[in-house]
Amino acid sequence: MIGLLGGAFDPPHNGHIALADAAERQLRLDEIVVVVVADPGHKDVHAPAETRLELARLAFPGREVVLDEHARTVDMLREGPWDDPVFLIGADEYLDFPSWKEPEAVLGLARLGVATRPGFELPWSSPDRVLFFELEPMPVSSREIRSMVARGEPIDGLVPAAVADAIAGKDLYRR
Repeated sequence: MIGLLGGAFDPPHNGHIALADAAERQLRLDEIVVVVVADPGHKDVHAPAETRLELARLAFPGREVVLDEHARTVDMLREGPWDDPVFLIGADEYLDFPSWKEPEAVLGLARLGVATRPGFELPWSSPDRVLFFELEPMPVSSREIRSMVARGEPIDGLVPAAVADAIAGKDLYRR
């Protein structure tokens, strides 16, 4: 089974890594492919796609990391080379899943691997297509990291050291 972890990764952080590791272990995935969305249709990005791709490769050494030109998950899954992958998301994204472009088509093309954590009620599921796994809460977000960098605060412990070094070396996320 192949897991797909998609996102803007602006920047990638330890929560993303923990999600991938927990999914791989608990869902017994053979491989996880990290999919960096070049131009997400649902959010603004602050670093160019190639830079975010480089940061993701630093954050996920030993994993395949690819750039996806599709703004929506369903389009990526339709054109991608994967056969019934497990698309990994957090509980917060799962709550928004019904508002995604063609959510039923997404479930037809991939199973969802949903990281559960305390405080999230999961209102609906398609049991044969949605797999749940546990993830210890990590109080970290890409938005918070960008704000910290802009304020000149250290981000040690929130991102891998190689990512922190690249952010500093490229002078990313400074105002």
